[in-house]
Amino acid sequence: MKQLVAFDLDNTLAASKQALEPFMGEALADLLGVAHVAVISGGDWPQFQKQVASRLPERADRSKLWLMPTTGTKLYTFRDGEWGTVYAELFEPELRDRILAAFDESLAATGMVPEQVWGERVEDRGSQITFSALGQQAPLDAKEHWDPDFAKRKVIQADLRTRLPGLSINMGGATSIDVTREGVDKAYGLKKLRDASGVPLDDMMFIGDAIFPGGNDYPAKTLGLDTVRVREPRETAAVIEGLVACLK
Repeated sequence: MKQLVAFDLDNTLAASKQALEPFMGEALADLLGVAHVAVISGGDWPQFQKQVASRLPERADRSKLWLMPTTGTKLYTFRDGEWGTVYAELFEPELRDRILAAFDESLAATGMVPEQVWGERVEDRGSQITFSALGQQAPLDAKEHWDPDFAKRKVIQADLRTRLPGLSINMGGATSIDVTREGVDKAYGLKKLRDASGVPLDDMMFIGDAIFPGGNDYPAKTLGLDTVRVREPRETAAVIEGLVACLK
């Protein structure tokens, strides 16, 4: 019997960078009644606060919720009536500057400049630096149509890997590329979660939309967790309904 269900965020629990819809908040509240729940994604804490933490119904048992921004290099839990940081693995200033310079060089070399950009394209998230091809405030429709097959980002990813040896460079969300320390991916984050929660990996499962070779959810599968690949939040809600029925 599974004790903990972990989820990707964008395109799994919610549309890219959008808040949970009410049906998903209710589904997660139901699941929290029978299991621990974790959310692990590349966004930073303010995005998690906006998309997840502030969107749960009052009845949700937040004490059993584990929120893991920046691919699990940060962990937040709910204690004494508020969210607090359990840990945060931040870049040293010199490494951060080297990554930012590499992004500038790579984007110039690959020529990946869209016709329109909404906001900053590169964001320093402390323990992760993220490139959003269309900008941080790009509308959902534009993001969904820019690189649906990952082909454009694969070009940038390959170039960055030559410039930043020893770091992990993975595609995430609809238009993003995340740079973290070497070895940091969702498998890394889930092992950190095991250590923090005391729940063995065999007693966890993972649900995400990118569980395929090259997808940023695939490391959960290579770690040996039971996984379920979904296409969008409504499908995720149906999976949750089945899990709740089985775990009750």
